[in-house]
Amino acid sequence: MGTTQAHTVLSEADQRGRAERHAERVDALTADHLRRRRAGERHPVEDFLFTYYNLKPAQLRRWHPGVGTTLAGESARERLSERFYTEHDGGGVGLDVPAFLAARPVLGFVERLLSAVASRPAHLGCFGLHEWAMAYRTSEVRHGQVPLRLGHEGTDRVVESHRIQCSHFDAFRFFTEPARPLNTLSPTRETQADLDQPGCLHANMDLYKWAYKLTPAVPSELVVDCFELSREIRTLDMRASPYDLREWGQEPVRIETAEGKAAYMEYQRDFAERGGVLRERLLAVCRELRAA
Repeated sequence: MGTTQAHTVLSEADQRGRAERHAERVDALTADHLRRRRAGERHPVEDFLFTYYNLKPAQLRRWHPGVGTTLAGESARERLSERFYTEHDGGGVGLDVPAFLAARPVLGFVERLLSAVASRPAHLGCFGLHEWAMAYRTSEVRHGQVPLRLGHEGTDRVVESHRIQCSHFDAFRFFTEPARPLNTLSPTRETQADLDQPGCLHANMDLYKWAYKLTPAVPSELVVDCFELSREIRTLDMRASPYDLREWGQEPVRIETAEGKAAYMEYQRDFAERGGVLRERLLAVCRELRAA
């Protein structure tokens, strides 16, 4: 038996209720994606949430209570066939914290990264130019089925007339070769915790990645909260990009104009605040794992 001390005990009725509400919520969020997948249709905005982020809808739908919770009742024993679940001293089933920590060394990196980002002010004003830098001076754009709103030459002019200041490695690594020297920073995986900051759209989208990488220690409700924020940010990311998504019902945020820049910064500020709340909730999970 494990020795994890849980803070919450859930009855079978509570477990069933939370699992059902979670499944209904995920079903509503993923229904369109699953329909398109069955029809062989692609979506330039939402496919990203299931390709770049590799958690399958069925995995997202599976409910986990998270660290610090014991599941009571006979039905909870079915969880013992799942990885990282164990019987708790005193009865009930919950997270096997020692086994989880041994198998998830990424916890240390995630905790350091989230703590570092949370300690910094939000820097606004990058205007989503990372997407433009990914299409700079190339005919091989990442979304070939979507037209460029200003064409290739217009896209290049926007890049050349702005200061590119992308701090996020997983955006920078997709820059075209001609665009890389134009960036004021040279992010690497090793410097991610030094450079990521709460105003960065990608740093806030990645809260979803860190949440599911720490499943089942992270409560599934928090994973879906992060998914929903990531989905909203992804929509802005593409609306502010050089691509014309009006065919998909998305009006552009024209960051090449003063009005577009102001609108982008307002969205960015809102996402930074909401991301900060989720980041603290994820850090609380990390701390509880350490304490357990």
